[in-house]
Amino acid sequence: MEESFKLCLTHHSTIPIPFSSSFYSPNSNSSAFTSILESTAQNQRYLLPSVPKPEFIFTPPHESHVRASVTCAKELGIEAFMVLDLRKLREVKVEIADNSAWIQAGATIGEVYYRIAEKSSVHAFPAGLCTSLGVGGAYGTLMRKYGLGADNVMDAKIVDVNGRILDRAAMGEDLFWAIRGGGGGSFGIILWWKIKLVPVPPIVTVFTVTKTLEQGATKLLHRWQHVAPNIDENLFLRVLIQIANSTVNSRQKTVTTSYNAVFLGDSQTLLNLMKRSFPELGLTERECLETSWIKSVLYVAGLPIDTPTQILLQGKPTTPKVYFKAKSDFVRQVIPKKALNKLWEVFLQEDEPVMIWNSYGGMMSRISESSTPFPHRKGTLYMIQYVNVWVDGEKSMAKHMDWIRKFYELMGPYVSKFPREAYVNYKDLDLGMNSSNGTSYLRAYGWGYKYFKGNFNRLVKVKSKVDPHNFFRHEQSIPPIIAS
Repeated sequence: MEESFKLCLTHHSTIPIPFSSSFYSPNSNSSAFTSILESTAQNQRYLLPSVPKPEFIFTPPHESHVRASVTCAKELGIEAFMVLDLRKLREVKVEIADNSAWIQAGATIGEVYYRIAEKSSVHAFPAGLCTSLGVGGAYGTLMRKYGLGADNVMDAKIVDVNGRILDRAAMGEDLFWAIRGGGGGSFGIILWWKIKLVPVPPIVTVFTVTKTLEQGATKLLHRWQHVAPNIDENLFLRVLIQIANSTVNSRQKTVTTSYNAVFLGDSQTLLNLMKRSFPELGLTERECLETSWIKSVLYVAGLPIDTPTQILLQGKPTTPKVYFKAKSDFVRQVIPKKALNKLWEVFLQEDEPVMIWNSYGGMMSRISESSTPFPHRKGTLYMIQYVNVWVDGEKSMAKHMDWIRKFYELMGPYVSKFPREAYVNYKDLDLGMNSSNGTSYLRAYGWGYKYFKGNFNRLVKVKSKVDPHNFFRHEQSIPPIIAS
């Protein structure tokens, strides 16, 4: 199959392909294959021996090779698991004059942020917090002011199931709607995004304030739930919840809540705002740090504020890679203090659990649920990301996987219902999967409605039109009606 695919690629490509530096398989160059695979895996779980690996990895150096890949996979009837890695397609063309940029799909969010800041310190793009990931949708510190990355896409170029490269006009508004938040790997292969740049002030202010249970963390977090979704939309104020050694009793653990913020403005304006809206946090001038927006990206990523911004060009995670399991929830009613105390009891039973509570409101409440496939809008107070981390691979994996599932079940009464909503970019296979020999609308509806709510049916209609035979598919891809 490997040789047949290479021959087919050569036949369908007008630009020569340097296979020695772009085609990797365990059979022909196993060490390079392993290196490429390891560099792309954000979660070490997927490198475990028990997890299926791709038959080969292709890193096309030109977008015409992406077209050829789709054509050849169809011609040869390839059913195997292969990876098309777009890391070599990472050009970023910023046009400050018309507040836009064209971005190749292989570029990371960090690279995009850097290239924008290179041209202007008062322009940005409201995409994600994880700078080593791609640009295809995301939420970040600008979401309450400008919405999501998907809300600020103006155009795109996609390779469809027939190997055609289509822009927005050629693909039509239905497909353009679907690719902006409808989950990857269902409709085609994105080559380019055209994004809208948004204004940011020359000075932004960041801070992190941490409170433990002994310092009144529960009462403060309860208050945050009331404040954060309704506060000035120039303030992004999330809470990172973890475990640490107690300062009161070193033999005991405690829960820490870190209020991590980016404010689009100077520190004095922020202090006045916090004094009016959230005085309970007790924010002081000493805890505020004025900086540029591009430097705030480094701060939120956990890097020292004086780190050279060129680090964003490396496209690497800012923290060591680990084994983890993630899940998500959306919260529409304030969780009572009594319930929070109950949750801490279970939270403290685990080794290194993390919860991240990201507040909504602002622009997120003004964009309709059907504007893009992402439906978690008006009425959402905040989103929760659950992450459970470990370092010893399969040795303790079952224990940690069981714990996060138990904690997720415990959270059930306090989060959204009918459906219990979930964030598609924190893909959670616990919610259900397509079968290995095909997809079923009824099966997919179980998880599809959690990710997309009423938008799921529209996504199915688009899929049925543009890929009726389900060429683009994975465990949680959108099913076509015909294939069902």
